[in-house]
Amino acid sequence: MPDRLMKINAYTTFDLLDGEAKGHDWTDEALAVLNVTAPRENPDHVSLQLELDNTDLENLPAHADSVTLSAEQARTLAAELEKHAARVEAAEDET
Repeated sequence: MPDRLMKINAYTTFDLLDGEAKGHDWTDEALAVLNVTAPRENPDHVSLQLELDNTDLENLPAHADSVTLSAEQARTLAAELEKHAARVEAAEDET
C-alpha cells in the first residue's frame, strides 16, 4: 500500500485483509490494514484503526479511520467478535 497514513510494521494486528467502503450508489473494494493498539505509557484507551489501500479506491481520497474505545467498550467488542466467530465456525463445521 503506497502512500500509507498508518504506520505498518511487524506489530500491526492485521494487514492485507479484504476491505470494502460503501457509499450511495458505489462500493470500493481494496486491501485493508486493521490495527488495535493502546498508548505505551499511561494507557487510557484502546484505538481501532482501519485503512484501505488508496490505490484501489475510486470514490474516496486516501484516509484512515480510527475509533477510540474505553476498556469496557473494547471488551464488549471482543465478546461480540467471539460470539460471531463461533457462529461462523459452527456453520463451517456443518458443511
